[in-house]
Amino acid sequence: MKIYIVIPAYNEGKVICDVIAEIKKSGYENIVVVDDGSVDDTFSKAQEILGGLVFRHRLNRGKGAATKTGIEAAKILGADIIVTLDGDGQHDPADIARLTAPIEFENFDVVLGTRLLNPKGMPAHKILANKIGNFFTWYLYGLWVTDSQSGFRAYSRHAAEVINTKSDRYEYDSEVIREIRKYKLKYKEVPITVRYTEYSMGKIQKQDFLTGLKTLYKMIWSIIS
Repeated sequence: MKIYIVIPAYNEGKVICDVIAEIKKSGYENIVVVDDGSVDDTFSKAQEILGGLVFRHRLNRGKGAATKTGIEAAKILGADIIVTLDGDGQHDPADIARLTAPIEFENFDVVLGTRLLNPKGMPAHKILANKIGNFFTWYLYGLWVTDSQSGFRAYSRHAAEVINTKSDRYEYDSEVIREIRKYKLKYKEVPITVRYTEYSMGKIQKQDFLTGLKTLYKMIWSIIS
């Protein structure tokens, strides 16, 4: 099956080449990078390696918007399975096969990479924030998962066609959970390895307490508005 890897990236110029190289080393050549309005050299560095498979938002629209752009591009390019992962090097490409196998061989529609099934090395405040996010995702959308905020996921072609999210920022990840329930998609959770580095932990656009509150507010507003 034709597997495409989608990487939303914002100001990842320091690591994007290493992220792409590691994915290629793991045996995946179909890689799409979406530069979400970076002010550094993320776009040019990724383009040096991938050429026309690098897309760019002129303005920073958010992780969700960049992910959706990448998924649409992968669909146009004929992807059978689409894997999304972060552009900061936290995710281990060795886990990609673990995410795609249930779609290839067990007819699952969505596979969710989860940090909470193997939280070794995960900071305590991250575990707590994740569990709070899981609770509110369940309360608002009616489906319990162990890592509602993970960006490391795999989608079948069918899932990529029917999932229809509206949000552009971090609430996108939780909206996908809503869509899984809405369309009765067959899903599975698998443990993933997350590598917390000084670089990735220092990213100012990562989820923190304040952005977590904003994400929750937007999730609630999308329901009542």
